[in-house]
Amino acid sequence: MARSLEGFLVLIVAALIYSSAVASVFQPISDSHRSVALELFTPLEGSFSSLAETYEALRTFEVLGIDKKTDINTAACQSVLETLGSSSSALKDLFYALKVNGILKCEIKKDVFEGVTSRLQATVSSAGALLDFYYSVGGLVIIKDQTSKDDLYLADAEGVFGSIKALSQSDGRWRYNSNNPESSTFAAGLALEALAAVVSLSSSEIDQSLIGATKNDILKLFDSIEKYDDGAFYFDEKLVDAHEHQGPLSTTSSVVRGLTVFAAVTSGSLNLPSAKILGLARFLLGIGIPGDAKDLFNQVDSLASLESNSVSIPLILLLPATVLSLTKKDSVKVKVNTVLGSNAPPLTVKLVGVFRSGSKDTSLVEGQELKFNPESAVYALDALPKSVDVGKYTFVFEMVLHDPDHSYLYATGGQTQIPIFVTGLVKVDSAEIAVLDSDLGSTETKKIDLTGENTVSLSANHLQKLRLSFQLSTSLGHAFKPHQAILKLTHESKVEHSFVVGSSGKHFEINLDFLGLVEKFFYLSGKYNVQLTVGDAVMENSFLKAIGHLDLDLPEPPEKAAQPPPQLLDQKLRYGPKAEITHIFRVPEKLPPKELSHAFLGLTLLPLLGFLIGLLHLGVNLKNFPSSSVPAMFAVLFHLGIAAVLLLYALFWLKWDLFTTLKALGFLGAFLMFVGHRILSHLASISSKLKSA
Repeated sequence: MARSLEGFLVLIVAALIYSSAVASVFQPISDSHRSVALELFTPLEGSFSSLAETYEALRTFEVLGIDKKTDINTAACQSVLETLGSSSSALKDLFYALKVNGILKCEIKKDVFEGVTSRLQATVSSAGALLDFYYSVGGLVIIKDQTSKDDLYLADAEGVFGSIKALSQSDGRWRYNSNNPESSTFAAGLALEALAAVVSLSSSEIDQSLIGATKNDILKLFDSIEKYDDGAFYFDEKLVDAHEHQGPLSTTSSVVRGLTVFAAVTSGSLNLPSAKILGLARFLLGIGIPGDAKDLFNQVDSLASLESNSVSIPLILLLPATVLSLTKKDSVKVKVNTVLGSNAPPLTVKLVGVFRSGSKDTSLVEGQELKFNPESAVYALDALPKSVDVGKYTFVFEMVLHDPDHSYLYATGGQTQIPIFVTGLVKVDSAEIAVLDSDLGSTETKKIDLTGENTVSLSANHLQKLRLSFQLSTSLGHAFKPHQAILKLTHESKVEHSFVVGSSGKHFEINLDFLGLVEKFFYLSGKYNVQLTVGDAVMENSFLKAIGHLDLDLPEPPEKAAQPPPQLLDQKLRYGPKAEITHIFRVPEKLPPKELSHAFLGLTLLPLLGFLIGLLHLGVNLKNFPSSSVPAMFAVLFHLGIAAVLLLYALFWLKWDLFTTLKALGFLGAFLMFVGHRILSHLASISSKLKSA
């Protein structure tokens, strides 16, 4: 168990370091995204809960190249037709119905489009809130794209542009309406989309001063962009209102969509640094594969916007493997793709520097150009530089586009730093273990082989010391310091003691002075198994070796000496099958004969029989029984209630428990109180009339 535990610790360290190596590697869209999309966007009985969710699913499938239209088409088109044909449909539903129709191409009549167009145009004329502008002008652009209405224009496009622009703030963010002083980064993305739609619906060119002011707003918005240490840029919402708050992913996606759409319909450059556009792509890819449907849509849709935009198309440099083995003679391989995985334009990849992690020394290599394989679209360095040894490094790459004009179209980000782990075999030699006297004179020294099996047997007392020493070096002869170098002594009672082995250069040594450790060892004499663990993420021959055993003689413990902690039970004994339990039931008590029980039952029924006989002899007095219908009804109900109470007694005796009986008696008692009060009131009234007569 101890062996597996320490081996597990070695693996944990390796896994953590490996994860830190790949944490800054941004992977483009892959088949994993497609698998997750099919799981997250699963229609319930053939349809989604809303048209917005339907569009998000269809758009995600469209970008990822998943053909699921036939599974959604029937129910989605029916919902689109109902929404577009209804005069009471919400503006948001109309907008997403048109977006869904843009993908599914449902059969919609011309008069339906005309009715929706009229309604949207009326909304634009009276709109004052940003979302009203966004849904109305956005819907009109979609109708213009889906129909042959080339004459679909806004009557006062420049005025609408100015109305939307009036909601902008000095920091580049936007307000949702003029009555709300709070500004929003998420709303800025919506505003840019709405302004782009207005430009598309304008019959003449929009005033360039308005366009220029909007571009200036975009630059101010990018001044507030936030950055991670790995070069990823993102936008975050600063609104306090939880109803309007958006996370970094949705906020960044909104800005990316608005930015790319606005840049596509306007002329001239936005003068945005390509490094920030590349940083946005790194953020969107760096979040991995979202586990939420909305987040996955935002990631995929915004990456699709960056894939083909007029601002700057990000190029992502990645390494298929960031852990390279000197033993296997792995080579450095690099791929360059767009965010959706398309091949990059012709370019050259150079390795401009290799630095030891945490070191500011000069580069271990000079600039080297990687060879390009057109069949696999991979750039490769045939072999690792000879100066690269086992350890953690930072490789610095640079992309150089062959066509100078492409520098205005693509964002390479200058130099790209990627952490690399180089693994290899570590040489272990000069290992020995010895028992020393107090004057450090060796009484028993034995050579050990840490690459093979050992059965060393040693003995010592509390006046002696135990010394273990060995050397570690890399294939290039450099000193190597592993993450773990632990000596463990385990008593035959399973009490364990672990010690860290110190180092100086290549030399590792530990001296255990048993005189100062008697309390730590709980004065336990006897046999101790000796194990050594040496492990590191880059050390391919990490090991946990049993060296042998040590017979240790310690003095008797004093009266108040600490006791060893209780040891955990063996997992097999703790969770394994238990011994079978044989149940012995209590012997039933001796009961009286059945005849005697029946005779006793008859005796208990005699009073009831006497009561019935007495009633027959006395006769029934019906003189005061009410003659009118309503009092007679209450009288009958009262007597039936009395009979029901008697029946309740019988049920309690034969079948029911106390709580069930009391519950029924509560309802029955209320009923008897009501009808009894009515019949007694009637009888009292008749009696008073007779007395007055």
